[in-house]
Order: sequence, then structure tokens, then C-alpha cells
Amino acid sequence: MADPDLDFQTGESGASATYPMQCSALRKNGYVVLKGRPCKIVEMSTSKTGKHGHAKVNLVGIDIFTNKKYEDMCPSTHNMDVPSIKRIDYQLVNINEGYMSLMSDNGDIREDLRVPDNDVGREIETKFEAGDEFMVTVLSSFCTLEPL
Repeated sequence: MADPDLDFQTGESGASATYPMQCSALRKNGYVVLKGRPCKIVEMSTSKTGKHGHAKVNLVGIDIFTNKKYEDMCPSTHNMDVPSIKRIDYQLVNINEGYMSLMSDNGDIREDLRVPDNDVGREIETKFEAGDEFMVTVLSSFCTLEPL
């Protein structure tokens, strides 16, 4: 018989963090997962078919969050993962104890994003302290959020 104490909770929308795409269909300035990281393709070249198999696609990508460079090679007929990337623009309302208060187009406020510890973060703080009104673009992929 079934165990009545089993309780399964679901909290996902069912959307996948990645989807497959044939290597030969990838394009420069597109996105791909290299070494487990979401990357923007900055260089791409194809080598000809040799006597031992398929044409190969050489990919060079820059991590969209860390700007680290990654390289990979894949047979052109094989699939690679493409990250699902979401871009949302928010208006910066306040900065409090290193966290930003961001307002979306529909008026929702989110206060869970820290000001990045990089040049972008310093630019955000400088503009905010000067009293400028501006938008912050937030990228999300692989459950990672990063202001741009």
C-alpha cells in the first residue's frame, strides 16, 4: 500500500535553466553553457570534417556574470546547452546597507540584491549619491541574479 506520510512539495514553474541546441546552429553573440557557466559567444570557428568524424565547432565565450573566458570544442552535429537568460529593468529607488531597493515597471519593489562589488557597483553608488535617476538591468540565469 501507499505510505500516507509521504508529502511531495513542488515550488518550480517547470521551466528549465537550459535548452539544447545543435552546435552548428549556435551563433556569435548568442549564449551557450561552457564548463557549466552561462557564456556569451565571442568567437566561433568550424574545422572541416577529417577522416575521423564530424566537423568540429570551436567556441570561445565570456561568462555573463564573472567576465571569465571559457573555450570548448564540440562536433557540429551534437547538442550543447543554451542558458535561459532573463533581463529585467528596474528603477533604483534606494541603497541601504549595501542592498538596492529596485522598482519594476508595475511598481513591485525588490530589496534582495546586493550592490555588486565591482566597477558596475561603484558606478551605481556614485550615480545614486549624485541624485541621478536611472535604471538597473538585472540578468538572471541558473538561479543567479546580477545587476548590470
